[in-house]
Amino acid sequence: MRNRVNIPKVDESQNSSQAGMDFSNDQVVLNSESLEMRLEKLRQTYKNGKTRSSVWRKTQLKALLKLLRENEEDIYKALYDDLGKPRVETYRDEGRIPLLFFPASGEVVPEPLGLVLIFSSWNFPLDLALEPVIGAISAGNTMVLKPSELAPSCSSFLANTIPRYLDNDAIKVIEGGPDVGAQLLEHKWDKIFFTGNPRVGRIVMTAAAKHLTPVTLELGGKCPAIVDSHLSSSNLKTLCILVVNKRHFERLTNLLRDPGVLDSIVHGGSLDEAKLLIEPTILLDPPLEAEIVTEEIFGPLLPVITVKSIDESIEFINQRPKPLALYAFTNDENLKKRVVSQTSSGSVTFNDVIVHLVCDELPFGGVGQSGFGKYHGKYSFDTFSHGKGVLRRSFLIEIGPRFPPWNDFKLAFVKLCYEFDYFGLLLLMLGLKRY
Repeated sequence: MRNRVNIPKVDESQNSSQAGMDFSNDQVVLNSESLEMRLEKLRQTYKNGKTRSSVWRKTQLKALLKLLRENEEDIYKALYDDLGKPRVETYRDEGRIPLLFFPASGEVVPEPLGLVLIFSSWNFPLDLALEPVIGAISAGNTMVLKPSELAPSCSSFLANTIPRYLDNDAIKVIEGGPDVGAQLLEHKWDKIFFTGNPRVGRIVMTAAAKHLTPVTLELGGKCPAIVDSHLSSSNLKTLCILVVNKRHFERLTNLLRDPGVLDSIVHGGSLDEAKLLIEPTILLDPPLEAEIVTEEIFGPLLPVITVKSIDESIEFINQRPKPLALYAFTNDENLKKRVVSQTSSGSVTFNDVIVHLVCDELPFGGVGQSGFGKYHGKYSFDTFSHGKGVLRRSFLIEIGPRFPPWNDFKLAFVKLCYEFDYFGLLLLMLGLKRY
């Protein structure tokens, strides 16, 4: 017998784009002239070389640490207000140069890109804002951060605290909704970093293309988890999950309205519209064409698809867009090897979820429809830098075989140089090697 599902009726006449955005009516579209003045100030700060100083970078990063330390309670509150996140979860959560060019040396010199635009998302409203900011600062850029309007407390926190701790001539927070985002995209940037969904990602990329602006897109999508049937399972405890706002509550409710989806519910399904609470819900083999199977959920709804073999599970994943993350719960080493070698995803985690997000030694980023570009740790620095190749030579020695007129000897000489066959070169110069 299936559990009874209580789904409150949604007012279809309500504009879902406005639902849950309590401050949207007070939203003021940025004055174009005012915005341009702010951006010009950032460009001038970058041009004068201020952000290239290691002292400046260290100062800003230390100030960011101070911001986090001194506002810990406000951070807890903002995340609880927006996401219902408990305090514990908040807290945890040189080059080789051929002899042909001797004497010479080569290196890759990182340089900042310039003025960058960072869009963060609502589901991790502080982490996904500050992670790219750290990378942009470390690389020596100026930047504009546009937090998500769907997490208004966290957006307000960033807008109010960052100017007090960081260099306001180089780092600015601009709040607002889609209209402000569209205005920002009309301007020329040296880099755009966007976290969100593929639909808006296409808009960002289209706008960036006008100026040939490089972009990093963190787009997410479905993140499947393979669970080996040989593993033992634990009981699901009854609890409720707070949803970020009414708009998302209605979105999740609508996912359950499909009759085929409704019929697949084997646990949970209770909803409280007044408190925006949803009971964790398990769905067994819902229709594969249903939105709950094809779209991102961002809620406590878990569709379970049963397959008969490893081959079938891998085929299922490969028939769909490449995920941002792929999870597998198994002790089978053969399955682990096949998951790594036969599937494509931004990352793979075995026997856990999400933890790769906090591992700075690993890059975080998507592939294909789940996005492109990566960050975290050193990868964040690289994302906001241009690796400029620099070759330095001396006038001390010039090697004759580098220049015409050409002959077979010079050809052999060049080949041996690029093959780093220095013993062969010695034999060639001594006349002991044929060419």
